[in-house]
Amino acid sequence: MKIIPYDARYRDDMIFMVLQAKDALGRVPRLNEDLLDVSGNYLDRGDGFWLALDDKDRVIGCVGFSIIPGTEEAFLHRLYVKAAEKRKGVGSALLETAEEEMRRQGIRLSRVHLGEPREQWFESYAFYAKHGYREYAERYWEKELN
Repeated sequence: MKIIPYDARYRDDMIFMVLQAKDALGRVPRLNEDLLDVSGNYLDRGDGFWLALDDKDRVIGCVGFSIIPGTEEAFLHRLYVKAAEKRKGVGSALLETAEEEMRRQGIRLSRVHLGEPREQWFESYAFYAKHGYREYAERYWEKELN
């Protein structure tokens, strides 16, 4: 597995992976509109977005973040891992990559908004807790980046 900065040539494969990941969780797969234009919604604004690729050059995960203007905070977005690749370190590697870049840009607080009902998103809640995030409001979690 390798983590790369977003590259538009992987866009369709990434979108397909996200839809598959949602389907595997029993959710109605719908498209997140921001994924249609990652450059315009993330990169052109100084935010970040990465892809995880397998040894066949296929997208198996993604993550992005958006800086909250006028603060030293950012929100994580679209951390997805292909169902067959879960529990292999892909999500952790993506999260570490995003956090490292946030630190580099002077971001001191990483935030994430998790889905509801909690029972359907149990993997997300457990994942972020494992990585040091704490709930500060219902469905909102944060971690200080040192």
